[in-house]
Amino acid sequence: MTAYDRRLHAFRPDLADARLRGEVAAERFVAGTPARIVAEVADMLGEPRPDAGLNTQLLRGDDVIVFEETEGWAWVQAMRDGYVGYVSGGSLGPRAAEPTHLVSAPRSFLYPGPDLKLPRHGELSLGSSVTVTNFTETRGTLYALLTTGEAMIAGHLRPAGELSDDYVAVAEALLMTPYLWGGSTSFGIDCSGLVQLAMRMAGRDVLRDSDMQAATLGEPVEPGHDHSGLRRGDLVFWKGHVAIMTDERTMIHANGHTMLVSREGLADAIDRIGYLYGGPTGFRRP
Repeated sequence: MTAYDRRLHAFRPDLADARLRGEVAAERFVAGTPARIVAEVADMLGEPRPDAGLNTQLLRGDDVIVFEETEGWAWVQAMRDGYVGYVSGGSLGPRAAEPTHLVSAPRSFLYPGPDLKLPRHGELSLGSSVTVTNFTETRGTLYALLTTGEAMIAGHLRPAGELSDDYVAVAEALLMTPYLWGGSTSFGIDCSGLVQLAMRMAGRDVLRDSDMQAATLGEPVEPGHDHSGLRRGDLVFWKGHVAIMTDERTMIHANGHTMLVSREGLADAIDRIGYLYGGPTGFRRP
């Protein structure tokens, strides 16, 4: 049997994705059923229990394939990046009308109607997808009306096909976002989640974890002995960590040192990180 990364391929001894038939051993193979994330954020865990570690997060509007639902948990694979794990069954709904807009502000509120004075229903992260049915104005503020019956500030949305031309600028808009291991949203995010979410807003779907990104994103770049060969948008990798260069000397990253998305000089980061984890393992230009 071929060795597969369980983060990207759905297989267990008792159950596996039908596409892996003949490649992995399992008692039963299923094709899976399509579904969509309807929760504001769905935590994807490594095991179907609430105290399991957080591996990543899915946003409202993300499509998944469901291989199993039992005892309040769903074993799924995310369509956008292929990540496999367990989410709450209550976070899933049918794939109904296709999303028309993306949340383009770092965060935005959901209201029960088109009035910012109404009590909010919830919050959506940058990158969440919604389906807009109409627009209306209240006291000079334009609202988007959603198929869910909710309303959002229209200025916090953009058409689904309208992309950012600078993924680094998206990452910079998330400065001061709290660090969260496994986080993939503007409520809390980790280093590779920051890369993934920023690139998502620029129309580029990339793999989730830093080792995956180091192996697949762009091409290796030679930084030079003084790192003068780096430029804005280049990625710097350490073992288990990734940062985005904002210019030739400065980077932005979600990190456990400040517990925030923050700027840091590359030379300072190399000195600080080195005594614990060693120097950078690679530089890539996406």
